[in-house]
Amino acid sequence: MESLTESILGILILVAVSFVLTVFIGKLLIPVLRALKAGQSIKEIGPTWHMSKQGTPTMGGLMFIATIGILVVGLGWPHIMAGDRGGLYVFLFALVFGAIGFIDDYMKVVHHQNTGLTAGWKFLLQLSAAILMTVLLRHEHYLVPNLYIPFTHNVSIPLPWPLYMVFAAFVMVGAVNAVNITDGLDGLSSSVTVPVAVFFVAVTYLWGRTELTVFSAALLGGLLGFLVYNHYPAQIFMGDTGSLFLGGAVCGLAFATDMPLILVLVGIIYILETLSDIIQVTYFKLTHGKRIFKMAPLHHHFEMCGWKEKKVVAVFTLISALFCVAAYFGVVERYLV
Repeated sequence: MESLTESILGILILVAVSFVLTVFIGKLLIPVLRALKAGQSIKEIGPTWHMSKQGTPTMGGLMFIATIGILVVGLGWPHIMAGDRGGLYVFLFALVFGAIGFIDDYMKVVHHQNTGLTAGWKFLLQLSAAILMTVLLRHEHYLVPNLYIPFTHNVSIPLPWPLYMVFAAFVMVGAVNAVNITDGLDGLSSSVTVPVAVFFVAVTYLWGRTELTVFSAALLGGLLGFLVYNHYPAQIFMGDTGSLFLGGAVCGLAFATDMPLILVLVGIIYILETLSDIIQVTYFKLTHGKRIFKMAPLHHHFEMCGWKEKKVVAVFTLISALFCVAAYFGVVERYLV
């Protein structure tokens, strides 16, 4: 695997393998989900024009989760045995969140409604996963209790370990759920995460973190393969299975590279989507029924303004890409030190 990831060509081959494998798994998975009647239930309080998507197979995130697992374990085995387990830990972290999402999706499918796990259970399970991840990364020396600030000459803010651990756990839970909120249009969450995956491929390659480069490249190829079926009009949705896994993957990479604050840049769309939801609910309660946005989260607001789904996805993906480019230049100096 070393030769595969020592060159740009090798990384591109890895991305291509991930893409092809995801497309192949998708070919097998979609008919199975249809036969099991694992269709998405659309919320009645959501956009009325989305009701036509009722019954579209969900849990499609399984296709890129399987691909990433195969490549991370298969290609990364020599590094795992040698003690370089960063990519494996990030995958396992994301997998735990994906499992929580799978339980949620399964309950929705079984009960034929859009409610699965209660908010309390979701939070408890996610917080537990986040705490375990921070403890593991600290034990394996992937974390230091310093918050690196992008666009500085390697300036970091030191924190006491207990405070840093609390910070890390809640950032992880918040980031994972922010990705979940973004998953509201055909191809949106997967498309805006593609530039994020490219960013982590670039910085981990530059830093020589081979095990994380493999994970990031597999993630990139898996998302592109998933978009073959998830672009508008979607043949399948990733479900909470996929969106919570994606959130765990992005967040895990940020912490495994020891730069959690970079999530503010690479996760700009996730943050805007979540803030729009928080602002809308808060303002609605304070004003007894008034709204700032026509509908929240933000992607629905633009739909209500007359934007087509394709336009929302394209614009949001472009914004994500621009902020990921900015993030790269914000941290590249750190990797060259």
